[in-house]
Amino acid sequence: MRTAAWIGFFLLAAVSASGAGGLALAQQGRCVIKGNVSDKGERIYHVPGGAFYSKTVIDPRRGERWFCSEAEAVQAGWRRSKR
Repeated sequence: MRTAAWIGFFLLAAVSASGAGGLALAQQGRCVIKGNVSDKGERIYHVPGGAFYSKTVIDPRRGERWFCSEAEAVQAGWRRSKR
């Protein structure tokens, strides 16, 4: 499970099930992959430069989250955006 603390538009810290390593990466701004839950409940991740990356806003209340790598997203059961 990932929890996040927000102030304004800035992610201050994130802790994932992968442990303190995820926290260190988040603090360095390396966790930039956005995990989005579609209206159909599909878990889709978006990478920087993708067609929907800039439009995607993470809402932890919907189960959305940040990932530090594509491997982490895939391991958690998310699929890459088709665009």
